[in-house]
Amino acid sequence: MGVLADILAQKQRELPALRQRRLPAPPALRRVSLGRAENAGRLSLITEIKLRSPSAGKLSTVLGVAERAAVYERSGASMLSVLCDASFFDGEYEHLAQARAVTTVPLLCKEFVIDAVQLDAARAFGADAVLLIVRCLTAAQTRELVAAARARELVPFVEVATEEELAVALDAGADLIGVNARDLDTLVMDAPRAARVLAAMPDYVVRAHLSGLSKPEDVERIRRSGADAALVGEALMRADDPAPVLGSLVAAAQG
Repeated sequence: MGVLADILAQKQRELPALRQRRLPAPPALRRVSLGRAENAGRLSLITEIKLRSPSAGKLSTVLGVAERAAVYERSGASMLSVLCDASFFDGEYEHLAQARAVTTVPLLCKEFVIDAVQLDAARAFGADAVLLIVRCLTAAQTRELVAAARARELVPFVEVATEEELAVALDAGADLIGVNARDLDTLVMDAPRAARVLAAMPDYVVRAHLSGLSKPEDVERIRRSGADAALVGEALMRADDPAPVLGSLVAAAQG
């Protein structure tokens, strides 16, 4: 079994307890605005809070979740992506609430969603958008969860890796789509594939590049590709002081 299969098996095991969990009342939503037309032509940067990953192992723990979230916002992040998976990424839904308490930018719940109860948890702990990964779902499940997210007033942020998955996302009605440059089974990066999928997206879609960006020249390349947004994760999480790193990336995003 690949890494993704292991993760999805664990998600299935977690669902019964999550269904029994008493959730807090959801807070007011924040507007998600990542399109270039809404941001004076700038590339929006989505910055990630991720304590560990299967590909990189443990990442920086010098800053707590709230401290790091505050630094990200002060340094120019347009959105925060918060890992909520416990078993593989050391995340939890409470990290959303911790980040929300010290920021005003929208929050993306980054989880391996396979059931609507996970949407309820994301909304309850303060997410404004939720990641839906086509590789984890059937086409029917993708359609159902996109609709279920919108019914909860969450913005569905749909992740794809191939042209075939892009077709599934578009058929589901997704209009905020990210391309993961990392293969979720092998964890290998494939930037040319990600570029092809981004180029195939229709103009009405808000297009995001996910994974593999660490330097200003990476961000500049994605900005010139026509993408609306880009996610930066490990480069920031490896920094005990992410402010100067993010500052240089934000400057590149603005052109």
